Amino acid sequence: MTTSPAETAAPASGLPADGPPRRSRAGRLLHPDPMVRRLAGITLVNTVGNGLSLAVGVLFFTRVLGLSAAQLGLGLTAAGLCGVVASVPAGRAADRWGARPVLVVLVAVDAVGTAGYVLVHSYPAFVVLACVVTAVDRGSAAVRNALYAQVLPADRRVAGRAYLRVVTNVGMCLGTAVGAVALQVDTRPAYLTAILADALSYVAVAVLFHRLSVPAVGRKGVPAEPAAASGVEPGVEPAAASGGGREEGGRRRNPALRDGPFLLVTALNALLCLQFAMLEVGVPLWVVQQTDAPRITVAGTLIVNTVLVIALQVRATRGTEDRATAARACGRAGLVLAASCVVIGLAHGLPATVAAALVLAGVALQALGEVLGQAGAWALSYDLAGERDHGAYQGIFNAGTSAALMIGPAVVSTAVIGYGLLGWAALGALLAAAGLAMGPVVRWAGRQGAVAAG
Repeated sequence: MTTSPAETAAPASGLPADGPPRRSRAGRLLHPDPMVRRLAGITLVNTVGNGLSLAVGVLFFTRVLGLSAAQLGLGLTAAGLCGVVASVPAGRAADRWGARPVLVVLVAVDAVGTAGYVLVHSYPAFVVLACVVTAVDRGSAAVRNALYAQVLPADRRVAGRAYLRVVTNVGMCLGTAVGAVALQVDTRPAYLTAILADALSYVAVAVLFHRLSVPAVGRKGVPAEPAAASGVEPGVEPAAASGGGREEGGRRRNPALRDGPFLLVTALNALLCLQFAMLEVGVPLWVVQQTDAPRITVAGTLIVNTVLVIALQVRATRGTEDRATAARACGRAGLVLAASCVVIGLAHGLPATVAAALVLAGVALQALGEVLGQAGAWALSYDLAGERDHGAYQGIFNAGTSAALMIGPAVVSTAVIGYGLLGWAALGALLAAAGLAMGPVVRWAGRQGAVAAG
């Protein structure tokens, strides 16, 4: 699902290879790393609120605020553009003042902005508020990724993010289930309550992030030297204490914008992220407009995707801490996604049962490509950046993802659905090319790194 994702040095669990004593079933569901458990708790609170808001959002905006479909689409497009732009400065702010304090501020603003929807009575006010909320939300996503780089050792970041992505899917499912109650009640107070509950979840998340202990983590995940020896005041994050990567006499330019291989990896990952629009927009339109599959197949595709992502995301990260292996994972993801597109496209003109089976099989392939692609992309976004300016690099990377999420629905609905199997095949070819191109780009990055080191 969209929401916004094994190690070579350690098992995915983060424990020694010989493992702990046998634990209960409930114990095995909890991550053994205390920091990941704390992050998982925060993620669960956040995504339950997001799922609740996602479930009721469209009907709230149209039935309660009285917006037309065209007004809603235009406003959300403008908001999406603001989200793309906001990722970069948010990431730089994290480098300058520290990821945790910046994240607390952004999440708090998100709480206020979300609650503000219940006070909106005009279209211009909706557009302005939607732009602010989306910009803050996408900016906070970039800062969160930078925070993960600070609090998780380098050799366990990808596995940790995979676990958090599983929690994200669980939280979204729970929130959507609660939102279904508001949809069934279908009254103004029910919708307002759901929106305010989402706002309260942001308040809780801001408090939890504020209380999160952020250790100083040095290069390759080795704890930084003690505060007394390093000259950093106790309790002050490294980015905040060092000035966020500023040169003496002033700030330097964003290093990620001058990193050619990283920018190209960001662009290729953005192309791979078109798969989310394929799942959320392309498949429902295809099922309803171009196949004889029953409409309930649309709900089935979301269930298949969610279950498989929950089941496979953690194990898909195994080995991806190695740069070359991460690039190969992206290549395999592109090929699997291409196969998914072809299988889904073949459902046109077939009997209802066969068409539904093909669509569900195609979505199962998409879920496999999704977990492989996300694991590889996370690893590359951290590895190519190194232990430097995490906010700047994650801000750029997140901007690419946000751009794909913004333009993806239009691309899929106009350039794929109307052209049948040919359109699906073209999308598949694009996804395969993006995934396979990761290998040469990563080798280019290695050559650049060798030249710089020499």
